Amino acid sequence: MPVKPTACLALADGTIFMGRGFGATGTAVAELCFNTAMTGYQEIMTDPSYAAQIVTFTFPHIGNTGVTPDDDESADPVAAGMIVKWDPTEPSNWRAAQALETWLASRGRIGMGGVDTRRLTRAIRQQGAPHVALSYDPEGNFDIEALVAQARAFRGLTGMDLARDVTCAQSYRWDQTKWAWPTGYGILGESRHKVVAIDYGAKRNILRSLASTGCDVTVLPATATAEDVLALNPDGLFLSNGPGDPAATGEYAVPAIREVVDSGLPVFGICLGHQMLAMALGARTVKMNHGHHGANHPVKRHRDGKVEITSMNHGFTVDAQTLPAGVEETHVSLFDGSNCGIRLSGRPVFSVQYHPEASPGPQDSAYLFNEFATAMAQRSGR
Repeated sequence: MPVKPTACLALADGTIFMGRGFGATGTAVAELCFNTAMTGYQEIMTDPSYAAQIVTFTFPHIGNTGVTPDDDESADPVAAGMIVKWDPTEPSNWRAAQALETWLASRGRIGMGGVDTRRLTRAIRQQGAPHVALSYDPEGNFDIEALVAQARAFRGLTGMDLARDVTCAQSYRWDQTKWAWPTGYGILGESRHKVVAIDYGAKRNILRSLASTGCDVTVLPATATAEDVLALNPDGLFLSNGPGDPAATGEYAVPAIREVVDSGLPVFGICLGHQMLAMALGARTVKMNHGHHGANHPVKRHRDGKVEITSMNHGFTVDAQTLPAGVEETHVSLFDGSNCGIRLSGRPVFSVQYHPEASPGPQDSAYLFNEFATAMAQRSGR
């Protein structure tokens, strides 16, 4: 006798996927994307850049290493839910503190297994990131028409300023360094640079990477002004990753960024920070068809032709055709030719679309943190 489905994914176009629910019960309405990474599902679910999104994992073995607090990129999962091919198994890893299902349930996030994720991924690629409603009911009772209506009513990410929802409530200091065997995370000793990091949804490992480069980091909320930044007399400004439409967040963030750039401080941005720095320099951003989400994206560095294997998570991109004179494109995606990096000519101001702190491959892009530190040292003489 067939098992009754306990989870339902309804797309705004009326397409329905049935499967098995796990984690928290209830319904989540969001944009659906897919991620091609083979590891790091916990980091993905806790990445604030996934706010208002449900993640389809193309790799089938999700949950087999469990979860551990050490791998959280923020205090709680931010992605609204997850779709997987095979149901999570019991964790088999010495670091596991909890099973994925238990963790999701305790954090109010919905999971759905038993889905043909290849078919779902093809639909996303061909039609664009759809609006969806994901529901988990242990009894398997679903109002399909109501779920489709909820998906259709979702406003979408265009025009949404989500950085305000995920940013810190107040400023704080960060001194934890990157994880290393066998001691785990370390603590910054003597610092060489004072950095202000604007939190638009910052991942913890970005802050650890800054601290590991000798940076004494003060984190400010997304709404921080240029006066707030400059009052701390930093050696440099870091602009973090984050969710939502950069144009919406940029309404208050771009003027502050532009003023700090004009002050002469070194500036380094990642992901949403990259997009807003580009806008502050005069470029525009556009919504992508299905975005880039994964740990295997090849990016070409123009200065020497080197290809970096990178981690990405973005649904908007900088339109390279709108980069003004004096702003050079430094990196480009080898998947679709989209912009992946910029630099202000003759100035220590640069950013990348991808995530160098995630370091897929042999830490291909970690050099960017050292370049930021070098720029600060050259300006401050330290």
